[in-house]
Amino acid sequence: MKALDELTFDNRFARLGDAFSTHVLPEPIDRPRLVVASPAAMALLDLDPEVAQSPVFAELFGGHKLWAEAEPRAMVYSGHQFGSYNPQLGDGRGLLLGEVYNAAGEHWDLHLKGAGQTPYSRMGDGRAVLRSSIREFLASEALHALGIPTTRALCVIGSDTPVWREKQERAAMLLRMSPSHVRFGHFEYFYYTKRPEQQKQLGEHVLAMHFPACLEQPEPYLAMFREVVERNAELIAKWQAYGFCHGVMNTDNMSILGVTFDFGPFAFLDDFDAHFICNHSDDQGRYSFSNQVPIGQWNLSALAQALTPFISVEALRETLGLFLPLFQAHYLDLMRRRLGLTSAEDEDQKLVERLLQLMQGSSVDYSLFFRHLGDESAELAVARLRDDFVDRQGFDAWADLYKARVARDPVQGQELRRERMHAVNPLYILRNYLAQKAIDAAEQGDYSEVRRLHAVLSKPFEQQAVMDSYAERPPEWGKHLEISCSS
Repeated sequence: MKALDELTFDNRFARLGDAFSTHVLPEPIDRPRLVVASPAAMALLDLDPEVAQSPVFAELFGGHKLWAEAEPRAMVYSGHQFGSYNPQLGDGRGLLLGEVYNAAGEHWDLHLKGAGQTPYSRMGDGRAVLRSSIREFLASEALHALGIPTTRALCVIGSDTPVWREKQERAAMLLRMSPSHVRFGHFEYFYYTKRPEQQKQLGEHVLAMHFPACLEQPEPYLAMFREVVERNAELIAKWQAYGFCHGVMNTDNMSILGVTFDFGPFAFLDDFDAHFICNHSDDQGRYSFSNQVPIGQWNLSALAQALTPFISVEALRETLGLFLPLFQAHYLDLMRRRLGLTSAEDEDQKLVERLLQLMQGSSVDYSLFFRHLGDESAELAVARLRDDFVDRQGFDAWADLYKARVARDPVQGQELRRERMHAVNPLYILRNYLAQKAIDAAEQGDYSEVRRLHAVLSKPFEQQAVMDSYAERPPEWGKHLEISCSS
């Protein structure tokens, strides 16, 4: 394991030059202190988890110190926000400190959020607040534990620095990690500003660094776009299967790697509601839960437009046409597994759709339903769960179909069924009210609940001793928390 001063930097994006990013130094926060750190994320950098307890750890990720090899840069990009094009965005409160590679040869961007003002802050103060930093940290590591592609979070550093949002809060910094921070909006920026040389330079960089296998194809850019389509189809299928709502699917929040990126007013479903809107600023419901699939396709079409200098329109359209079938295949596979099915039948999609229709409006807890469905035999489980449904006659009809479907499945034996279902159906998810309780304590200087919740969510499928309260249905107040973009 490495110490902090043993990290090896290779700042490949910074070498692209000033057309792509601006050199900016972090603005330190007052009295930096560790709120929480992720041992699993630290392991990606070969770091000893114990170094998180050292004063220099908080100083480095609180903006007070910097590695000599680091080269902090604020990236420039644009993007479509709520469907409207914004010509220049960029890192307004975050800095790419540099790229570190580990013993396995993997490169990881170290991106410090809340690092102060940059040329792209647009009248903002460049700060992140403690609550949003904690939420992103917990979400990043929770999604990873669920098997959903995501950026990672190394740590949150708290401070005494005051910042104003709707009220006075305290600033914090979050260290985010990803193999790349290139967004759809990077390609849009150089396309719409008519800078073909820089756009080609960006494309060649992304191909070489992140899609090297595509360089062996007759049309490398087309091969890369197809890979991006495939990754996003799988990503959004996992969001939908596990009830995750991103909340702000602007194109500048879409990673070229197809990972969950830029957490804002996200939420996991408590009661199932296909029309759930987790962002109280989203008046039209553009980014509602059910809209994430068409918006994913819309965002890919925006990226396709930016790639027209490299790929024919016909080829782009054909490749875009793969998104929905790929999504449906991934989603149905995941939902079969959540239902405990190991084989495929033509009527499975209808079985899933009918279940979700019955859940809608019945206040059925989405995650706990699937977890409890695997606790017992199909016959006993549906008998116990029927009381959660308003339309009990409708549920009974579905249950009969489900029991018959389970009986036809090749895998027999309740113990094996329970094991398989519990391996894909989490007992613990990041519910908004759990995050809020941890944030409330942290804002009073008590970080124990943040750390405890992080530990629980790191093993979402395992029953954990004396942690039953984390698996309960939320109280009524916990279902109606309003989450905004303000961070």
